Amino acid sequence: MSTTAAGVIFILVLVAALAAVHRPFGDYMYRVVSDTKHSRFERGIYRLVGVNPDGEQSWGVYARSVLAFSAVSILFLYLLLRLNWALFGPAEGFPGVTDHIAWNTAVSFVTNTNWQAYSGESTMTYLSQMAGLAVQNFVSAAVAVAVVVALIRGFARRRTSELGNFWVDLTRITVRVLLPIAVLGTIVLILGGAIQNFTDYHTFTTVAGGEQTITGGPMASQELIKELGTNGGGFANVNSAHPFENPTTWTNLLEVFLLLCIPFSLPRVFGRMVGDNRQGYAVVAIMGILAIASIALTNAFELAGNGTVPQAVGAAMEGKEVRFGLSNSATFAAATTLTSTGAVDSFHDSYTALGGMMPIVNMMLGEVAPGGVGSGLYGLLVLAVITVFVAGLMVGRTPEYLGKKIGSREIKLASLYFLTTPVLVLVGMATAFATGNNSTALNVGPHGLSEVLYAFTSASNNNGSAFAGITVNTPWWDTALGLCMLLGRFLPLIFVLGLAGALARQKPVPASEGTLPTHRPLFVGMVVGVTVVLIALTFLPALALGPLAEGL
Repeated sequence: MSTTAAGVIFILVLVAALAAVHRPFGDYMYRVVSDTKHSRFERGIYRLVGVNPDGEQSWGVYARSVLAFSAVSILFLYLLLRLNWALFGPAEGFPGVTDHIAWNTAVSFVTNTNWQAYSGESTMTYLSQMAGLAVQNFVSAAVAVAVVVALIRGFARRRTSELGNFWVDLTRITVRVLLPIAVLGTIVLILGGAIQNFTDYHTFTTVAGGEQTITGGPMASQELIKELGTNGGGFANVNSAHPFENPTTWTNLLEVFLLLCIPFSLPRVFGRMVGDNRQGYAVVAIMGILAIASIALTNAFELAGNGTVPQAVGAAMEGKEVRFGLSNSATFAAATTLTSTGAVDSFHDSYTALGGMMPIVNMMLGEVAPGGVGSGLYGLLVLAVITVFVAGLMVGRTPEYLGKKIGSREIKLASLYFLTTPVLVLVGMATAFATGNNSTALNVGPHGLSEVLYAFTSASNNNGSAFAGITVNTPWWDTALGLCMLLGRFLPLIFVLGLAGALARQKPVPASEGTLPTHRPLFVGMVVGVTVVLIALTFLPALALGPLAEGL
């Protein structure tokens, strides 16, 4: 079987699996977030936290709850990492994590970015991995789902200031959705050959006479939730390219499916909550069009093998695992950057110039196709609001979306949401070059610029993958990227909740002959067009100086 044929089969199986779970999984999540009853275990958590589960919150209180929970999480994780030397791990032990790496890592995992400026298997103890990093893989994902559920309530409710209860949403999503799948999925990964143990690291003498240290540890459990929660931080330095994390082709397929299944199922929740399943189908169609286009282009650029060496050897296999092959690696790269996952099973820095451009473009799209768990859907809904506003200007009438008017307050919040990431990326990149910190890039010229561009795009979009030819383990880089991750997560989140509060207070406007139908192909095409045009206008100059210049 040819590489192209194998890649096409991989994609078709993936699409079929996602289509099969879209409705049942979406319906299950809808029941979870809409349930009015609390289990005994959940009530115990509410009593422990001191929360009234039956009391609802305004958008301001909801936002303050998110920020307070995240602030405490950052502080706890920072202190845990600083005490890394005293925690349970391999027999030889590890020193405490330095202050700037601890700051960067704490912010990274709490913001669902999972940017790693360190080698996991030689830096973090087992307890740091499990009680610190893996815990944040669960709750940071649950926070984003809670926020998108609050936004959907803003569309669905009328004349109210209440958007639900953050603590209830957080608990239910973690306990009823993420935990059960993580437990079952971990067992499947172990059956597939992934490692799950507490063994000490062992050093062996190789056939060539050298020494190799074999890493053990609780890898399968962290691998599962890192993909399911679109987190991406690996137990080992080489992430999902490590055979202990991702042993075979079918586990590779499973991991791509896991990182896409919740984002592609959440539009079903959206349709059910607003009372019109057609709206959910329209949203998932937008996600699907952008995702298929990206996956196809990434595969095409890599299979073409543009470049002197790839063309000479007949394939762009540098930096790719032979057990996955070229096409499946390209599909993984597209999927992980279309979402906010950031996990890798190949070395993005060694992709062809245009093939390496695609992960950057995917992140620049705002990771809305389908995007991260929760964050992808609320990002796409913000783009839908911008689209109906543009359409309203074109026909000269007040824009509406799902019966809610998009006035000055709503469009200001949507615009601020959209502008946050470009400002962080471009200002951060300019600052790196102005201060000389771009010299940490391994390459000069366009590819060196691409490495810097990738770093700030990844951090500001809470992705976490990298063109790893750049040295970011310095105080300046750890601080700068940490700030980008922090602002790139919580500023848009505040704008989303503010938009939800503004929408919830409105009285629905009845549809009329002039209302733009938002469930039809015309609207789907408009949102796709607005998304691409906005990104092109914002980032084309930076892309032209980096990957496009290198490719041409």
